[in-house]
Amino acid sequence: MMDDEEQIKDGSTSSCGSSGSEHQIVKPSSIQQMQQTNKRKNDLSNESFCDRFIIQNRGIFVTIFILPASFFLRLFHYIYDWYVYLFVNLSSRHDERVSHISAQVREAASQKKKMCTSRPGWHSMSLREGLYKKDSKVAKIEIPLRDVLELDEANLTVRVEPLVTMGQLSRYLRSKGYCLQVTPELDDLTAGGLVNGFGVETSSHKYGLIQHTCTRFEVVLANGDVVTCTETDRPELFSAIPWSHGTLGFLVSVDFKIIPCKSHVKMTYIPCHTQEECVDVFERESRDLTNDFVEAIVYTKEEGVVMKATLVDEVQRSQVNPIGYFWKPWFYKYVQTFLNSGETATEYIPLTHYFHRHTRPLFWEMEEIIPSGNALWFRCLFGWLGPPHVKLLKKTQTETIRRLYEQHHVIQDMLIPMGALADAINTFHDEIEVYPLWLCPMALLPSGDSGFMKPVVQDGQVVERMFVDVGAYGVPMVSNFEARGTLRRLESFVRRVKGYQALYADCFMSRDEFREMFDHTAYDTLRTSYGAVDAFPEIYDKISRAARR
Repeated sequence: MMDDEEQIKDGSTSSCGSSGSEHQIVKPSSIQQMQQTNKRKNDLSNESFCDRFIIQNRGIFVTIFILPASFFLRLFHYIYDWYVYLFVNLSSRHDERVSHISAQVREAASQKKKMCTSRPGWHSMSLREGLYKKDSKVAKIEIPLRDVLELDEANLTVRVEPLVTMGQLSRYLRSKGYCLQVTPELDDLTAGGLVNGFGVETSSHKYGLIQHTCTRFEVVLANGDVVTCTETDRPELFSAIPWSHGTLGFLVSVDFKIIPCKSHVKMTYIPCHTQEECVDVFERESRDLTNDFVEAIVYTKEEGVVMKATLVDEVQRSQVNPIGYFWKPWFYKYVQTFLNSGETATEYIPLTHYFHRHTRPLFWEMEEIIPSGNALWFRCLFGWLGPPHVKLLKKTQTETIRRLYEQHHVIQDMLIPMGALADAINTFHDEIEVYPLWLCPMALLPSGDSGFMKPVVQDGQVVERMFVDVGAYGVPMVSNFEARGTLRRLESFVRRVKGYQALYADCFMSRDEFREMFDHTAYDTLRTSYGAVDAFPEIYDKISRAARR
């Protein structure tokens, strides 16, 4: 079993206990780190003593307060979910709540008010909160819908309400022997947020984005009518709901396709030491549909580890690695140890552990919040409390922390055509130099062509349907990083190669540039025909940087 524990020495090496081998850990140069540290110190010099103290000791605050609060909040939801499942008539309660939502919408429509949900902005997974939430002229519609409603084993679908989280749904389905075709990584992501916005995972090379695995939406329209839509019933609305960010109506339930699951995945790690090798291996494995899951973690401009996995029930017990236990190393740190091995390695991972492999370190964001979080002593003492709820991290941010995040931090996902992946890695390196980068393949299936996204077309012919989600989360190491200018250059690159930006992140595009990236043809027609123009903001007015704080 591969169970190496990392011990960072002088920030440059790690030893793997079970093998006794030494692995060089690729880190940003000390000069770059010093430059970034000095820039942040200079930015803090004018802040109050209280702000400086909170920022410099945020890891301690998160450990003492946020981690325990997150643990007990998860425990409460776990108990509550099972109580509701066992003792509450979910279908009847859903109908009653949808009727109440419809009545609220009719009341707001009669007063000619624009509408949004009453859910606080800090509950979302977006780094920022929408300013429209604070507009007293906007009607706040209560949508308390967080139940798993129905499992249809005959048709292999599950019906859920929009505030059901991926952690909640994954636990429920696993207990029944199923999983989603696409199971997005972080536990706190909600079904409604993923459908209305963006949801990609390592099975997306087979099934597309999570919205491509939906079979039915239930929506409350701007006039209060409750309608359902599928590929054959109101197909134009069904195609436009994904990416619409609640600007066509309020999503009140969604049906996802499911598949029978197995107990483990057989995971293969392929270390790559040149960019050409990394891109070639990643593309080859992404286009191989015998792989159930594919991803890569890029640690430098030239080096990365490509991972492929298949669902299995039969395993070699000596090679089973339950990576999700709280005392285990963070997944991306563990994967990094394969870089210097020079050989492909294979092991077996329990399925639930695989689905949530990036949850404990929030990919690699926890290192910025709690620098000692991956140390063995910290994992053993405090790991069982984590991970922290993102909404609690957001709620406890000070204005100074928000400003520093904007000035010195990047959280972006860009969908890039597979053929432009090498250019994307080079561009991300030149503009931000944030590592690791997460690479996740995504096929744009023909059924999704009528929505906001389109395949790459040349001379009237589709030439590429395979995209790559390039995820950058961390502190830019370039010396000339300036949030607005730098990210606008990245957005320009993405438009040029016919890619797309995930809209939970900062978007600095103009309205015209945004419409150049996303096809609004059907959306504009539906906004008019369904009376949404006067009832809901346009997408751009909800997701642009000017609309968020």
